[in-house]
Amino acid sequence: MSLTIIRGSLIAIAFSVAAFSQVDVPYQVRYASNLNVGDSVINITNTGARGAGLAAGTTAATTGAICVNVYAFSPDEQMISCCSCPVTPNGLVSLSVTRDLTSNTLTPAVPTSIVVKLVATVPLAGAAANCTNSAAGLLAGPGAGPGQITNGMLAWGTTVHAGPTAGSAPVITETAFSPATLTQAAGAAAGDIGEMARLNQLCNFINANGSGFGVCRSCRLGGLGAGRL
Repeated sequence: MSLTIIRGSLIAIAFSVAAFSQVDVPYQVRYASNLNVGDSVINITNTGARGAGLAAGTTAATTGAICVNVYAFSPDEQMISCCSCPVTPNGLVSLSVTRDLTSNTLTPAVPTSIVVKLVATVPLAGAAANCTNSAAGLLAGPGAGPGQITNGMLAWGTTVHAGPTAGSAPVITETAFSPATLTQAAGAAAGDIGEMARLNQLCNFINANGSGFGVCRSCRLGGLGAGRL
């Protein structure tokens, strides 16, 4: 079920009621399609689940900050980019799929649809608090150590769909990322290393051997939407 908010000469904007129903979990997944027609955007906030202080800030050193680790996959399962962004309590950051996730891919091919996976982790502590390479250093379990998964992340994304009738303008819908289960241990099947280890190893490979390619452009402050595509 969706409610059409704007209909212009080029695109129509629709917001799904599913965007207002979400569970606070460290691992969330969504897709973006038809990127050859228009951009998709991702908006992320921090609920304050790790706490919050009176002092404001926008860095990973801010009390209660989380690292949101972003992994983008092409439809054939290849990780094309990864990065990590600090998100502070009550803050808002955003990514453009075409400008941030597919503009500096590991391989020359630029897909027209992707899967985006987000994992929330604890930043590196102390004066040097940061989220640098957190995406390539996931650790299991909750806790205070850097790289350990944590609650506090909520995210929404848009995607482009074909119009409802032939010749009509494309439609952009916005929905919440879907909470998912992040497997943290190897499975019984041969070669099953678990999803967390796979994300970790693929992003490590990008950081070690990509020569800068495959590192997404990270996050900017503020939200992105139809007016800022």
